[in-house]
Amino acid sequence: MFDWDLVRNTSGVHIVTRLAEERGMPVGECLAGTGVPHEAVIDRYADLSARQELTVVRNLLARFGDESGLGVEAGLRYRVSLRGPWGLALMASRTLRDAVQVALHCVEPAFAFGRLSFEEADGEGRLRFDDREFPEDVRAFLGERVMAGVQVIARELFSVGVPVRRLSFRHGAPADTARYRSVFGVEPDFGAAGTELAFDAAHLDVALPQANEWARSRCEQMCRDLLARRHARTGVAGAVRDLLIRNPGVLPDQSAVAAEMYVSARTLSRRLHEEGTSFRTLLDEVRQALSEELLNRTDMTTEQVAGRLGYAEAASFIRAFRRWQGCPPQEYRARGRMPELV
Repeated sequence: MFDWDLVRNTSGVHIVTRLAEERGMPVGECLAGTGVPHEAVIDRYADLSARQELTVVRNLLARFGDESGLGVEAGLRYRVSLRGPWGLALMASRTLRDAVQVALHCVEPAFAFGRLSFEEADGEGRLRFDDREFPEDVRAFLGERVMAGVQVIARELFSVGVPVRRLSFRHGAPADTARYRSVFGVEPDFGAAGTELAFDAAHLDVALPQANEWARSRCEQMCRDLLARRHARTGVAGAVRDLLIRNPGVLPDQSAVAAEMYVSARTLSRRLHEEGTSFRTLLDEVRQALSEELLNRTDMTTEQVAGRLGYAEAASFIRAFRRWQGCPPQEYRARGRMPELV
C-alpha cells in the first residue's frame, strides 16, 4: 500500500507551482490546504509529504485539468536523474538494461507516486506504472508525468533516446493528442488496461553512448563536492583526483592518468610522493567516498556498487571496503540510511 505520509523533496511541488504560475494561478492558491509556506517550494533542504504534494496537484487540476497532456508537460521539467548518487549511478551505466535496473531500485520514492516495474517479453522492454491505489481524479496527471519524465531522463543522460514502440494510458483520450505525439513519437493507446511504455528489447544490451557534456559535468561536480567534504586536494594530487572523477564508473589506471597529464607513470608517482600521497591513496579516497554515498542513499546491490567503482568482481570491492570501514558493505548499510539528497 502506498504511504501517503512518505516524506519527499519539494521538486515535484516546485514544478507544479511553476506550471500554475505560467497559467496565471498564484502560488498561494496552488498551495492552498497544504500548510506549506511559499518559501519552502524553492528550499532544496525542505520536505513535505506525498499527501501534501497530491493536494497541490489537485489544486492545479481544479483550474487547468482540461488542458490536454498537462501531466506530460510536468514530466518534461523533471531533472531527477542528475540529483545526487542516483545521477552518478545512471551516469555509470554501461547498457540500457543496467540503467533500468538502477532506476527501478532508486527512483520510486523521489520521483514517482506508485510502483514502476519492468519486464522483457516478446522482443519488447516494457516499463509499467501501477496507479491503481490512487484517486481517479489524479491518475491521468501522475501517469503522464512519470512516462514523460522517463523520456527526459533517457535523453538527458544518454544524449539519444530509445524509440518508443507503443505507449498506453489507463485514462481516456484527451481532445488533443499533439503534445503526446511530440514527446513520445507515437499516438498513445488511451483507455487501456494499464499505463505502459514499450520499446524494442534489442536496445537493452547495446552499450550506451557517452552522456551529454552538461549531464556529465553536473555529475562530476557532485562527485567533486562530495570529495571536498572529505579531503582538500591541490597541486598534482588535486589534478589526479579530478581526472579520476571525470567519468564516473570508468576509473582510469595510473598509466592513463599519467598520459592525460603528459608525464610518465614513474614521474607521476614521484610527484605524488613529494606531496605526501600516492595514486593508490587517491583512488581509494574516490572509491571509498562514492561507495559510502551509494550504499547510504540508494538501494543498489553490493555487486552493482562494485561495478560502478570499476571492480571486476564484488569480492575485491568487499575486501577494500572492509579495509576502509572495518566491516563489509551490507553491515555498513544496516547501521542506518542517510536522508536523500534534494
